[in-house]
Amino acid sequence: MDKKPPPVTPMGIEPLQSALGELFAPWVRELALQVTTTGPGSVTLRLPVTPHHVHGGGVLCGQTLMSAADTAMVLAVMTKLGAFKPMTTVQLQTSFLRAVPGDAGHAVVQARVLKMGRSLVFGAIDIHTPDGQLAAQATTTYALL
Repeated sequence: MDKKPPPVTPMGIEPLQSALGELFAPWVRELALQVTTTGPGSVTLRLPVTPHHVHGGGVLCGQTLMSAADTAMVLAVMTKLGAFKPMTTVQLQTSFLRAVPGDAGHAVVQARVLKMGRSLVFGAIDIHTPDGQLAAQATTTYALL
């Protein structure tokens, strides 16, 4: 008898938004990320640009962008798994292409799973300014625990 994997439960906006408030460290919750869309292996978040995350140059700091990218990918992996499963970031490579102005209001973070294996997951994240300009791109590798 072949064992079939359990069916994947679709992950909608509400469960992913709840996960942001329950699974992540307090400082990540302070990013105030908002889930706007989700699909199998993908998630889009709204990242508010607040003075707390704008550095002396008047732009959103790279650490905030990388944290948002890393968080978005965890949620995208959850959409493939149908639930949270412990995982850890193995690699996060980020290229900053243009600044997100400190008065932009928000940035858009789009994460998608590129390949999911039994123990490793590969993904890509694009971060855009509110007017749609690509501000940063990241690639990630996660180990499922």
